[in-house]
Amino acid sequence: MNVALETSVIAAKTQCEHHAECMKAIQAILDGEATDDQKNHFRQNIDKCMPCIELYRLEKCVKESLQNKIEKVSCPKNLIEAIWSKLGMIA
Repeated sequence: MNVALETSVIAAKTQCEHHAECMKAIQAILDGEATDDQKNHFRQNIDKCMPCIELYRLEKCVKESLQNKIEKVSCPKNLIEAIWSKLGMIA
């Protein structure tokens, strides 16, 4: 951790007045779906708010852990066709 970040973390807020908004922004940022307003709010707030710093680190860690643990496999075509058939999507 660099000195500038350590200093800002020490002076960071211990309560977040916009917790719900920040949570939505953090989720959107980590999912790559954040609006410009969410990104700007996050950038302005992240180094001043200890709850947001901790939440961002935790959510990022969880997301990365899940991505590393989940095996990505394709769904078999016959299963897809069976589901579509049951839903009436195949003529």
